Amino acid sequence: MFSKLKQFKDLKDKAKVIQDMLGKESAEGEAGWGKVKVKMNGNQQVLNVTIDPSLMDNREKLQELLRDAINDAVKKIQTVMAKKLKETGGLDLANEMGDLMK
Repeated sequence: MFSKLKQFKDLKDKAKVIQDMLGKESAEGEAGWGKVKVKMNGNQQVLNVTIDPSLMDNREKLQELLRDAINDAVKKIQTVMAKKLKETGGLDLANEMGDLMK
């Protein structure tokens, strides 16, 4: 029983290291030929939003471009995350967790 608890703590520690590592990564999504930019970190938190002042008069267009820029940032940061997890062996974490639950 204690070995299972130790394994669980080790997995939790490994997950925290991976989360911290991903938090240092970032990607920028854009839309409207760069008029709207959204920067997001590896924990999928929005860090920055930049909007060209020319878009302020067209609310619907601005909303559409914000949505597109956020979706672009999510797609890009997920690619970065997958690459980093593969490099660090973090994808094995799910398998280890599954094995621990047996």
